[in-house]
Amino acid sequence: MAAEIKTKPTQRKPNLIGRIEDENHDVVPMLVLTPSEDGVITVSEDRSVRIWLKRETGQYWPSVCHFLTAPCSSMCFSPSTKQLFIGLQSGSVEEYRVAEDYNSIYHQRKYDAHQKQVTSVVFCVEKEILVTCAKDRWLTWYWTQNGQKMGAHQVASVPICLQFDVRSNYVFCGLSNGEIPILQIDKNDCKSINSLKGHSGAVNTLFWDSAAQILYSGSSDKSIIMWDIGSKKGTAFELQGHESKVMSIHYSASTQQLVSMSYDGSLVIWNMDIKRQETPVWEEKDQCQKCKTPFFWNFRQMWNEKTVGLRQHHCRKCGTAVCAKCSTKRTTIPFMGFEFEVRVCDACFDSIPESDKAPTATFHELKHNVVAATPDWKKLCLATSGSDRVVKIWDMSQVIHK
Repeated sequence: MAAEIKTKPTQRKPNLIGRIEDENHDVVPMLVLTPSEDGVITVSEDRSVRIWLKRETGQYWPSVCHFLTAPCSSMCFSPSTKQLFIGLQSGSVEEYRVAEDYNSIYHQRKYDAHQKQVTSVVFCVEKEILVTCAKDRWLTWYWTQNGQKMGAHQVASVPICLQFDVRSNYVFCGLSNGEIPILQIDKNDCKSINSLKGHSGAVNTLFWDSAAQILYSGSSDKSIIMWDIGSKKGTAFELQGHESKVMSIHYSASTQQLVSMSYDGSLVIWNMDIKRQETPVWEEKDQCQKCKTPFFWNFRQMWNEKTVGLRQHHCRKCGTAVCAKCSTKRTTIPFMGFEFEVRVCDACFDSIPESDKAPTATFHELKHNVVAATPDWKKLCLATSGSDRVVKIWDMSQVIHK
């Protein structure tokens, strides 16, 4: 059962400043805002790549409409080099060069990377490395200077999203089974570094903050996890604020805010400039750790005490196994990532002061099922695409700190 969000509504909200709705195009699985022009690059399941530029009328019109050989499933754009990489459902990746005025694109190369749909592509402009993954469970990486394949690696489950660290050559790969393997790639070598396990659903989106060495992951289990890679302490902070699967996350280092969006159209803006506490590991016991009443599978104690066993619950603050009678209270625990009320034991409820219950996130509605999103922090705007085949551009200046 989904928890009800109890935060107070806010008057400051994203303002819709642009809308792209074309009955001729299909769902847009990936999009990016153009940095120098007021425009959006989209790839669609109708096999098209379009560049929409804003005209004097305030409307967006396609300056480029180019059709590929198969439906588009992923995209990566390098603003500095104007290189555009498009992953297709056929398994190949097409490379284009975008003109300076964004009025034309030029085909550069085709990569026969996979046998099934490409799910994610990332490009490292500093090292000229293109990394791709697909539903065939393979990761491949290429040197874009000549299109040569450098290596490949098969993972345990279908990879959905990728992030790349230029300093360490680490590849972070979000899988459909909830794991995030960390791989270090080289010319013809791939070394497994670690595998992050914390999600119970598919990892749909990743964001790598290279400066702070922090990885953010969003999952179909409705949660976000902040993995502190750089501290080497193994800490992971959980954020709970969505009622549907998390589809897109982005972090603004200048404002120390995390922006996350879920499939139900909710937008959550998290203040990350606070001291957070890790969520505890849930303890598994045969009896309530508070009143010692047996749980329903503890037949021996039930027989000895001639009592009926109870269902096991867990306190979200301390992780102890408790019965319903010993955890009757609900509260928010924002510093642990719980922005809505969750179950806690009575002792923990009494230990949390009111000052620690102040929200650290704001909640907004985008009014369409979000499939993908991309921000422009300099312009303080956000572009979202939905399952309704509509692209929306939002002014975020009211909700993102200057």
